[in-house]
Amino acid sequence: MNKTLLTLAIAAPVAFSSVSVSADTLKIGMSQYPEGLHPTLVSNVAASYVLNTAYRKTVIYGKDWQPQCNVCVEIPTFENGLAKRITREDGSEGIKLTVTVRDDLFWGDGTPLTTKDIQLGYEIQKDERVGNPGLQEAKTMEKLVLLDDKTFEVYLSKVSFKYRTDYFPDPLPEHVEGALYRADPTNYSKTTKYATDPTNAGLYYGPYVLNKVSPGSFITAQRNPHWKGQSPAFDELVFKTVENTSALEAHLLSGSVDYLPGEIGLSLDQVLQIEKRHGKKFNVHYEPGLLYEHLDTTMNNPHLAKKEVRQALLYGANREQLVDKLFSGKQPVADTNTSPRDLGFYPEVKRYEYNPEKAKSLLKQAGYTEKNGVMVDADGNELHIELATTAGNKTRELVQQVLQSQWNKIGVKVSINNQPARVYFGDTLTQRKHKGLAMFAWYSAPENPPRTILHSNSIPTEDNGWSGQNYIGYQNPKMDALLERVEAELDDEKRKAIFFEIQKIYAEDLPALPLYFRADSFVMPKWLEGVTPTGHMFASTNWVEEWTTTK
Repeated sequence: MNKTLLTLAIAAPVAFSSVSVSADTLKIGMSQYPEGLHPTLVSNVAASYVLNTAYRKTVIYGKDWQPQCNVCVEIPTFENGLAKRITREDGSEGIKLTVTVRDDLFWGDGTPLTTKDIQLGYEIQKDERVGNPGLQEAKTMEKLVLLDDKTFEVYLSKVSFKYRTDYFPDPLPEHVEGALYRADPTNYSKTTKYATDPTNAGLYYGPYVLNKVSPGSFITAQRNPHWKGQSPAFDELVFKTVENTSALEAHLLSGSVDYLPGEIGLSLDQVLQIEKRHGKKFNVHYEPGLLYEHLDTTMNNPHLAKKEVRQALLYGANREQLVDKLFSGKQPVADTNTSPRDLGFYPEVKRYEYNPEKAKSLLKQAGYTEKNGVMVDADGNELHIELATTAGNKTRELVQQVLQSQWNKIGVKVSINNQPARVYFGDTLTQRKHKGLAMFAWYSAPENPPRTILHSNSIPTEDNGWSGQNYIGYQNPKMDALLERVEAELDDEKRKAIFFEIQKIYAEDLPALPLYFRADSFVMPKWLEGVTPTGHMFASTNWVEEWTTTK
């Protein structure tokens, strides 16, 4: 009965009756719905992909992997004099950045973007009560000074090589959000218009504004009449969410969606099959990059808290076979969270080849004995681990099944427990409710220290409003020190050496189990041009106004 219902659902994609579709509409299919739409309080890929059409962060990495400013006239550097070393009150060094806001930016209701919006963004980013996942990084901005409506200064509490990219307040509309935030900061995540009125044009200043939101189903965007940049080719964008990736493929083939973006569409194995069967109908592009598929552990689990168990699991996983069979070898096995494409990659890092006997030996070292084919600890507790991921993701479900089978051979029992993406990313991970291994991917910027996911002060807790992304609960003083040192090192070669040390510890400790680096797989209609995949965390929608159509 269930199989029949599923087949029917896949064969007949649902109609999005409340979405207006015209020749000037681009219908984009997505495998996840955003967990929220607040530019500061939400950090998942789905939200960023949609928001980038209507809202841009102050500074991002561009298509050329170099810093690009969306809000300012010029990025401050030591060379142009807009960045200067300063001596702080305690005698330590910091940096002062002087920034001029562009005069051609307007919110979607026509209100000019000014430094008052920068001020609000600064306050919210640094407020521990609102639950900002990037709180620890925001704290580096220790002071903001508004010189006038278009000029401001940011004072950094330390010297960091990321001063050109990471430490700029992102604007939030003071005229819409200011009173809501200041009235009740603790409940701001619930009262913000990004949650209660997300189609309010005054929330956005990009080439589009969001004009329809159907939670869990679709979001539409229309042109921002106050956008002064390059005019986008499409009057309307429709973002349709179909979490079951087999069903999403059916939507593409039926024409219910035009385009599947590599950032949040289908997995590479599915796209390989589409290219094989329907390659003449679409343009397919594979973009390798900084997207790290892995298994977060949790140090709250008594089994996973043991390093020998984490190492045994990786020795017991035949990852080479997995990527060859599922991805035709197009997605390389990961040794750590640092991609071979990144500047700080360490080629001599420790590797875990498939070796089930070594895995069993490590488990025995950790105090386990084999009983009826299952490893048990000294108290007789079975080595039983939960493996969770996003429900409906065909590839991740296949990977789960492969790992479950392989780990069974070394005496590890695995239970699969999947959840809808909005629950998994919106609650389970952020509040550290996962009980075993959590499969998902991290996107990264180029040469990005993994401070928010590995530093001990980035562990989300109720006391800090669940801020930070160290869902693992990983704590290592040596790692903390290296993460702090690498940021302060301005010399490229010395900084690379510190990155190498970070990877050595990562490969030894295995706070997360590396799987592979994903290649973004784009499936585009023949008539869509101008999409530029980046390979890093800033999605192609940051340049949506450059997309064109030959229809």
